[in-house]
Amino acid sequence: MKLLTHNLLSSHVPGLRPGGGFPLRIEAAEVRVRPVPFNAAFVSRLVPRLRWDALREAAESLGRPSELPPEPTPGYEDDEEFLRRLHHVLLEVEVLEGSLQCPDSGRRFPISRGVPNLLLTEDEA
Repeated sequence: MKLLTHNLLSSHVPGLRPGGGFPLRIEAAEVRVRPVPFNAAFVSRLVPRLRWDALREAAESLGRPSELPPEPTPGYEDDEEFLRRLHHVLLEVEVLEGSLQCPDSGRRFPISRGVPNLLLTEDEA
């Protein structure tokens, strides 16, 4: 699971408060870094859609606290160093094994071979 995917996911356990279940906490047992071709325009277009605090928290939980600044730099569209750092965190860092935990319910969702499983049991649905 890439951190770009993580930034889009939230828990859907019934009974959560509106807007609850985000961000899911990452507990990683295995992380890999795999190079992905850099595309500045693509990464730049992602910035307004990202939940920045959640992304920084996820990066920190994976041992990458200094990869990202506290907020996007002004004029980030033309800041190649910033875009490359963001690209690395979003697209090259991948959680292969571990779990995601709902911040409200405590429910854990497994990550296996890079794929998060957010399916609820029959009792939970």
